[in-house]
Amino acid sequence: MIKYVPQMTSVVIEEIPDCVTLAVEISNCQGNCIGCHSPFLKTDIGEELTESVIDSLLADNFGVDCFLFLGEGKDPARLLALAEYVRSRGVASALYSGRTRVEDEFYRVFDYVKVGPYIEEFGPLNSRTTNQRLYRVQMDESGVPQIKDITSKFWRRGIDPLAAGKE
Repeated sequence: MIKYVPQMTSVVIEEIPDCVTLAVEISNCQGNCIGCHSPFLKTDIGEELTESVIDSLLADNFGVDCFLFLGEGKDPARLLALAEYVRSRGVASALYSGRTRVEDEFYRVFDYVKVGPYIEEFGPLNSRTTNQRLYRVQMDESGVPQIKDITSKFWRRGIDPLAAGKE
C-alpha cells in the first residue's frame, strides 16, 4: 500500500521542467536526509493512494500533464503499478527519491526520476553544486529506456542559491 497526504497535494510548475505538475507527498519515507523539509513523511500517515484517487486528483486539477510522487513509501511493487496507471491516463509520471540510485525497473515506468538525498552543503537541484540529479527517461524504438540528465535545466536563471549573497 502507498499512502499520500491529501492536504500536501499541490500543483507546481518548478519541480519538473516544462510541466504543470501535480505533486503528491508520499508517506513512509525511508530517507534520512539531515535538514529534511518534511520529517513527518517518515511516519505512516495519510490515506491510501489508489487508481480511483489518482483519477479524482487528475480530474480536480485540469491542465496537469505530470504526476509527481514525492517519495517512494514502502511498497515498491505498488508504487510501480501506480506509476504505470498514471501513464495510462496520458500523464507523465515522475518520482523524487532520496536514494542515490533506483532499480532499473523504475526507469521503465517513470518519465522523470530524481535521485540523491538532500545534502545541505551541496544545495538543492537549482544549485550547480548539487549532488541530486533529475533524469528524463524516454523509450527508444526497441523499448530500452534512454536516460538523460536534465538537472542543468534548474540552473537556467544563472543564480546559484548557495553563492547568492556571498560577496
